[in-house]
Amino acid sequence: MKNKILIAFLLLAGFATAQKKNLTDNQMLRGDKISNLLQPLPQVLGWLDDEQLLFSKKENGDTTTRYFIMNGKTGKLIPSTKDALKEEKSENISVRSVNNDVFLYINGQQDKQLTKTPDPEINPTMSPDKKWVAFTRKNDLYTVDIATGKEFRLTKDGSDLILNGYASWVYFEEILGRPSRYKSYWWSPDSKSICFMRMDDTHVPLFPIVGETGQHGYVENTRYPKSGDPNPTVKIGIASTDGASLVWADFNDQYNQYFGMPYWTPDASVLLVQWMNRGQDSLIIYAVNPSNGSKKEFYAEVQKTWVDLDDMGSRISFLPSNKGMIIKSDKDGWDQLYLHNTDGSLKNKITSGNNWSTDVQWIDTVKNVIYFTSRQQESTRIDLYKVDLDGKNQMRLTFGEYTHSVDLSTKGSYFITRYSNATTPDRLALVSNKGKIVGEIGSSAGTSFEEYALARTELIRIPSEDGKFQLPIRITWPLNFDPSKKYPVMINIYGGPNAGTVRDGWQFSPLNQWWAKEGLIQVAMDHRASGHFGKNGVNYMHRNLGNWELKDWITIVKWLRNNGADSTKVGIAGFSYGGYMTSLALTKGAGYFTYGLAGGSVTDWHLYDSHYTERFMDSPKENPQGYAAGSIMSYVDNYKGLLRIYHGTMDDNVHMQNSLQLVRKLQDAKKHFEFMVYPGGRHGWGGNQSSHSTNENNMFIYKNLLNKEMPSALMR
Repeated sequence: MKNKILIAFLLLAGFATAQKKNLTDNQMLRGDKISNLLQPLPQVLGWLDDEQLLFSKKENGDTTTRYFIMNGKTGKLIPSTKDALKEEKSENISVRSVNNDVFLYINGQQDKQLTKTPDPEINPTMSPDKKWVAFTRKNDLYTVDIATGKEFRLTKDGSDLILNGYASWVYFEEILGRPSRYKSYWWSPDSKSICFMRMDDTHVPLFPIVGETGQHGYVENTRYPKSGDPNPTVKIGIASTDGASLVWADFNDQYNQYFGMPYWTPDASVLLVQWMNRGQDSLIIYAVNPSNGSKKEFYAEVQKTWVDLDDMGSRISFLPSNKGMIIKSDKDGWDQLYLHNTDGSLKNKITSGNNWSTDVQWIDTVKNVIYFTSRQQESTRIDLYKVDLDGKNQMRLTFGEYTHSVDLSTKGSYFITRYSNATTPDRLALVSNKGKIVGEIGSSAGTSFEEYALARTELIRIPSEDGKFQLPIRITWPLNFDPSKKYPVMINIYGGPNAGTVRDGWQFSPLNQWWAKEGLIQVAMDHRASGHFGKNGVNYMHRNLGNWELKDWITIVKWLRNNGADSTKVGIAGFSYGGYMTSLALTKGAGYFTYGLAGGSVTDWHLYDSHYTERFMDSPKENPQGYAAGSIMSYVDNYKGLLRIYHGTMDDNVHMQNSLQLVRKLQDAKKHFEFMVYPGGRHGWGGNQSSHSTNENNMFIYKNLLNKEMPSALMR
């Protein structure tokens, strides 16, 4: 019955689009004259106070930028000027690293050269009081007094193996995160101390990465711990800003452990250090005394699978005036916020419901209310909520079947939201903290939006084979879809734990419209462990990466076959973990997936880094069956479609070794496949190589899914 309703709906949709005008090739491929279809939203410039919002916009095709204030109390628009937004009275001081030198800038102007050495100063960072700059040089940590220009050396044992304030590769990639740029030091709020990590790579295995340039080439040796390998040993140091004292936190650096990003309490009296065992199922936050390094247990959490280390500073939110803190945890299967006292003891649970991707937006300590965003009402959408700190009166503030991106006013009385869904272009609105829309500010739908025939995009839920989950997929149907015909399918995926891609927001792409015109069914799909079903769902991946993703995706492909898909032309594409799942789909899932584009792929979990892999799989010694079951090599004999493998030769994240081992295995099995390398390419590449990669992948789609030559207009 559902299929009949869908077919009837699509027939009506096809009739409706036939009455409208189509986008031209140049509009789809070059963006020509598309402003009448979609237009920029008004630009939000900032809150003037708790009630007034300043924004700018261009009206009716006018090239002149006009400024307006919307008043939260009245909802009225008042003409204004850009100058209404008051500038900071204090000087805007910043530091920049240029070539080998660090420069001080005041209000954007270079004021003084801090240092001049032949060795680069890395990650210069201003102290909170803007009187000092810290940086690392040759893996030692330094500070400079801005007023005097005097330099202080805080550590003295930096080397190729000893890294002070500069992260070892696995900490950069998996624990501190890429935005850290390898920085592993943190200023105290009072600017009197710096906490840093001292990492020792002595026992971490070297992995050679070969560069092809020059007559003899060259080798980059990276300290890269693969699953089961020794990790860097880490010490937590607290140094005074002038280098007069250095204290080590009371941890045994030889223990098999990890440390997450530390938190200074607002008064700088305590350093909260996140500690985790190698198995990653036990998190302890220790309160460390900065003056002597002594520690005591502050917070502890154990889960049956794993606990995620915080890499973005979102686990703890401090209340002003030393009134406690909010700790985020998914220990009950969903993201929840908990109120803790200053000694770490639990006061009460704050939030309720099936929250995921939860973030604290603002804490009103006068009214004891917290504002937070979360995917709760619908897992594909983000909403804003408020709740009392005692857990009472939780309320959704955003509206409709939309996903929202919000910005609260200075005291939380109002918020601006940018909202949309799969069929509604982005809009801006001003809303009160009671959820009442004060005024609509603008829409990105152009004056001729309704005149165009656009391929329909919709979100659908499909029951998993075991009936436990409603799996979300996002489909863009071919233009003028005919239910009596069969169409090729192109699925773009990532996969992996808590890495879903299906969102109910406006994602218009002229190129997607091109593929819809060419007759492709375009699909994004998520599995039970993608985050839509909380930690309870993500836990399914423990010790068996690749298993449930593929099972759930096969269920979705079966549904597609019954709803317009050509079973002989089911394409799938992905990069990194997506490349792993694409390779698995063309081998273990070869009965359902016929063509694949696999870039930068993990092919065997023995070959990937320790922290990421063991979080989900445990060590190879503990879980040999899981590693074997998750390896692409185990299913090469099943391979029967066509897989295109491509990889950067200098990928320092997923080593090209992964693809080469798969290539050898396919060759030994005498299987036909395609292979392309990008010399010098890392985990991604730009310039002409990026254009080449895109062109080659598009030609693969045209040749194998559309059975025709790729138009020259699509070439980059």
